[in-house]
Amino acid sequence: MLKLTSCLCLLTVCCSLTLPVLGEEKSRWEHKKNYEKMIVEPTLPVATDVPDRILLSWKQDPARSFSVTWRSKAGADAVAEIAPAEAGPQFVKQARLIPGKTSPLKTNLGTVHMHAATFKDLKPNTLYVYRVGSRRTVPLSKADQEDVEPLTAEYAWSEWTQYRTAQKSTGDVVAPVRFVYVGDAQNDVKSHWSRLIRESYRDAPRMTFMLHAGDLVNHGNHDQEWGEWFYAGSGIFSSIPQLAVPGNHEYARDPFAEKPEGEESLPKTLSRRWGQRFEFPDNGPKGSIENIFYVDVQGVRIIGLDSNREIEAQTEWLKKVLSDNPNRWTILTHHHPIYSSSVKRDNPELRKTWQRLYEKYHVDLVLQGHDHSYGRTGPISLQLSRQLETEENVATGLRVADQSGGPVYVVSVSGPKMYELKQYPAEAIQTDPFRRRAQGKQLYQVITVEQDRLVYQAKTVTGKLYDQFTITKNKAGKNVFEDQAPPLHE
Repeated sequence: MLKLTSCLCLLTVCCSLTLPVLGEEKSRWEHKKNYEKMIVEPTLPVATDVPDRILLSWKQDPARSFSVTWRSKAGADAVAEIAPAEAGPQFVKQARLIPGKTSPLKTNLGTVHMHAATFKDLKPNTLYVYRVGSRRTVPLSKADQEDVEPLTAEYAWSEWTQYRTAQKSTGDVVAPVRFVYVGDAQNDVKSHWSRLIRESYRDAPRMTFMLHAGDLVNHGNHDQEWGEWFYAGSGIFSSIPQLAVPGNHEYARDPFAEKPEGEESLPKTLSRRWGQRFEFPDNGPKGSIENIFYVDVQGVRIIGLDSNREIEAQTEWLKKVLSDNPNRWTILTHHHPIYSSSVKRDNPELRKTWQRLYEKYHVDLVLQGHDHSYGRTGPISLQLSRQLETEENVATGLRVADQSGGPVYVVSVSGPKMYELKQYPAEAIQTDPFRRRAQGKQLYQVITVEQDRLVYQAKTVTGKLYDQFTITKNKAGKNVFEDQAPPLHE
């Protein structure tokens, strides 16, 4: 009895040292920063023969194909199967097998193997089921081998996952598109970003795709951070196509690379896994590695740029992609914003180089990240400001630009790391390009594009509407903008 009493006393003391008193407003663990800087667990998860981190994307025509990437510990080869979906399990009899491509990836947690497969010759607007397999390096027991089909004896398989192909685009006709766009996830991805990306899925479960505007993780070559990213999107990334452009945090020094001759240190390069992780169209400028691309889906052209490097080199390619565009709507994305929403962040080169093209070729919407705050403009036309030398000149007259036909610019953040907003002097309010701004809020955006209308909604991580606007496009292709931002109650 004495021993039990002593243990209970010791337990009480320990608890009093580690747990805050109920109702206490502050504790010694009070957060001093915007985010917690959680430890990124190094075993999330350890690779095995079983496929994991499965991601669906588009490398070719979204109406007639889709691509999948995954990883396993090892294995000489990989395969994938696909069949038209049915109401019962009989679809397996119609499944066809295709080979995957396999390549090793050295990571800070050891070497893994990345796999990719593209399903082709599919029917538009059709529901399919697919699964992916990695060749076993640890063989099954003889008893298990005798009890399963030969392919299961040879390969470790994922679950069957359903996906519906996109509708076929026909000239200027738009089949409704809905997608979720998010800015930087980057920090505390498992701890804080998980609830946001899952809330966005609950909000728009039948979305056409997801779009990430860079800085998906904090360190582009840290495998455990990508483990957190996939943990957060588990089940979502394998059933909804993911599009992404690299942010500055996807660029890092590669510890496994050889130092260039004559260089004192390793340069920062795009994360080694980018080209293995994402299967995007190979239609970018020469030398691009799926970091610059465009996708046409149901009458909308989505263009992804890499704002980290070689801005001028992308410009000629961008001109061609914008000028030769049969789609009714055009949406652009890159990481660094044309107009920055946070302090000490500005990108005049982007305004000088790319913004003229956006207006000239009637881009409708530009989606960005990087600033760890939220900002949304009205339509901005450079015809109202011919001088691009200063931020003040760029923004002069923006408040009367609604019917100019210029693009709407958005900066957003989905992770917990937050920056202070840039302050604009009250006496020069016309230099502020933004109609709605926020700091300290995790946001996701649901964007719906129809034949003659684009509806944009920004929502907090709790699902509350924070911002909204509608662009209506007339028969001549001219946009009319309607600001529908709800009142602020804070």
